[in-house]
Amino acid sequence: MRYQRLHSKKELEHFRKELRENLTPAEAYLWKQLKARKFYGRRFTKQHSIGPFIVDFYCASEKLIIELDGEVHNHQQAQEYDANRTLYLESLGYRVLRFENKMVFENLASVLKEICSNFLSKPSV
Repeated sequence: MRYQRLHSKKELEHFRKELRENLTPAEAYLWKQLKARKFYGRRFTKQHSIGPFIVDFYCASEKLIIELDGEVHNHQQAQEYDANRTLYLESLGYRVLRFENKMVFENLASVLKEICSNFLSKPSV
């Protein structure tokens, strides 16, 4: 049986790089809080691929995925796609948190608290 790479697939490398270089305003705003182990010492990566999907933010030690949703996610087809994507990622043992872009701007403290409450291990303060 041939080993299938799950993370950082080579064929998605170009797309990951493009997404990293063109973060949405909400992604850039949240990334300032998560990058460089600033958030409770956890290492997050942005635009990380898992299987066929590229997730907005990923913390390997916590098996945690964070997705930010803009206007485009408010349509039925996008919501069905997101639901199937979440089911796939959860079937692999990951926890997926979704936040609306506007929530990141209007209530960042609440978003960060929710992320922290989904850590497997208690953060050292």
